Amino acid sequence: MKTHLTMACIAALLLAGCSGGGGGGSTLPGGGGGNNNQGNQTQSENAINGANSTGSTVKTIADAEKNLSPFSSMRNVQSTGNGACNNGVEFFAPDKNGDPNSTETIDFYDSACTEMARDAVRIYSISGSSETVNRTVTLYAFGNSAAIATRTEAVTIINATFGANGFPQVSTGFSRADQGALNISGSKTINSGNEMVLSPQSGSTNNYCADSAGYNATGIASLNETFGWQGGTSNGVRTVNGDGSVTYTATHDGNAYKGPIGSLSLGVGSQNSACPISTPEFTLVGGTQTGSYNIPVSATFKQGVLQNLTVTNATLANGNTLNVVTNSSQPPSSDLFITGTITNGSSPVATFNVDAWGDGTLTTSTGAQFVITDWHVIK
Repeated sequence: MKTHLTMACIAALLLAGCSGGGGGGSTLPGGGGGNNNQGNQTQSENAINGANSTGSTVKTIADAEKNLSPFSSMRNVQSTGNGACNNGVEFFAPDKNGDPNSTETIDFYDSACTEMARDAVRIYSISGSSETVNRTVTLYAFGNSAAIATRTEAVTIINATFGANGFPQVSTGFSRADQGALNISGSKTINSGNEMVLSPQSGSTNNYCADSAGYNATGIASLNETFGWQGGTSNGVRTVNGDGSVTYTATHDGNAYKGPIGSLSLGVGSQNSACPISTPEFTLVGGTQTGSYNIPVSATFKQGVLQNLTVTNATLANGNTLNVVTNSSQPPSSDLFITGTITNGSSPVATFNVDAWGDGTLTTSTGAQFVITDWHVIK
């Protein structure tokens, strides 16, 4: 995990002041800087729920965009699927293993395709206007050739028109559902599901609705708790921009949850085929609702990689407010690329810093730190 001293100090400076001691700032003294009027445990709970609520919103969008054809100009440029490096992305059809009905997309931290970030293999089966996909994504940290995690996904796409290599066409719209698990060191750490209904394209835009739910199966040992989320949107718009990038704008509403480790599970219903979604396919089962959230988000992708993320004055549980900015001076590979700040009135609660793939660190104003991987807090 990319928990650098520089990042920890900057995060702590925003909230509590960096101690300058060893250990990357992970043991800052409790109550150091800011008003700790929520209590250490409650503050950590609020911080984790805020980060997960944001992460579930972004991941639903990112998962959908990664599976479109083209998910920007890349599919046209690399229609042969020969694995040529194209500004930090390699695309293979079939996958490097040569499996029938397969593709493989590798995202790199650098444009020269030397530092691998994500390696996604999809094996698909089409039946008329429907498709099932088994997708395996291997995650790598910057500067580390060993995998840090693997995500396995079962995807169902309905009401679609499929193009080359089994990708659904944006122009005609479709419904996509994805249930998966993030596996770390052999343990299913994050269990989650999301679905999106994308309307047929009108000009350069598609309207969409979505829902998502999930939880941390292994929990946060230091708090002896686990955390989950459930939410959705009915007002989303996907816009193709003149430079080939794609922007998603929506307001995501939902609820945050906590409970004893092992007390949460994922409820799975029927896939939706039209908007608005009255009965979400994915729901959270168990736990205690800690409050609701309302997150207006704008996210821009190019070649499937996040370029800009903005959240302004989102409301979280317990009266907390969230703002997220993109630090354009940092490359997408930096875990200072995206910064989210959670406050309660004028009092700081936490900040999180992640790269374009959602890996980084959450730091509360009392100095507690948690690891974020693939947009969710894992430990």
